[in-house]
Amino acid sequence: MQDGAIGQFAPVSDPLLLLITAVFAFAGFIKGVIGLGLPTVSIGLLALVMPPAEAVAIVIVPAIVTNIWQTFAGPYLRDIIRRLWPLMLGTVIGIRLGSGLMTGPYARDATLVLGVLLVIYGILGLSRSRFHVARAHEKWVGGPVGLVTGVVSAATGVQVIPSMPFMQAIGMEKDELVQALGVFFTIATLALAFNLADAGLLSVATALPGGIAMVAAFAGMFAGQMVRTRMHPDVFRRWFLISIVGLGCYLFADTLVKMIG
Repeated sequence: MQDGAIGQFAPVSDPLLLLITAVFAFAGFIKGVIGLGLPTVSIGLLALVMPPAEAVAIVIVPAIVTNIWQTFAGPYLRDIIRRLWPLMLGTVIGIRLGSGLMTGPYARDATLVLGVLLVIYGILGLSRSRFHVARAHEKWVGGPVGLVTGVVSAATGVQVIPSMPFMQAIGMEKDELVQALGVFFTIATLALAFNLADAGLLSVATALPGGIAMVAAFAGMFAGQMVRTRMHPDVFRRWFLISIVGLGCYLFADTLVKMIG
């Protein structure tokens, strides 16, 4: 690919398939331990060797499948939809409005934006900054937050900024928040899939890497869930966030050097 142009998904070599397997096993492991991070980690790592649009095309199926079980693994689904429908609707609209940001003439900038978002995400997590949105205001705040999240997702494939701080700010219980993340990421990822399909990035060529990624992700999740019972999640979460900041800094600096050069 040249100058950020994205067309047909490029054939995947055997070494790249091995890399995809390792990346998704690692990302799945993280999700198994702390309950999130699969798209963020996998897109961030794959963006080191391919355009973010191609990385997102591989992530789509594993992300949808692993989030569907999270969507229904709890009794809060009706309350989640009632409280978060403006956030989810805004996100879908933002994703559709941003169609082409990842695959158009500015696609080369997506890695730069992704690096910045990963740093912001990691720093917010490490600082344990907490915001509060009153229940009476969460619906009208949720819509604009979703719209911004959708545009950011359309450009980078990452859906945690600013949706994650918002969902923490409205005061959901721990188990409800985990299920809400599953619902939100499922809806957002499905909307993003339409953008990728319109761009011709979801095709037979993505089936093999996507299938391998899904198997590796579930294997990693299984291992992560086993480790969760033996390792304090807060310790793992801290090192995960530090790694995310480091990865974001590298993506930003590497892309900036290439753009200047």
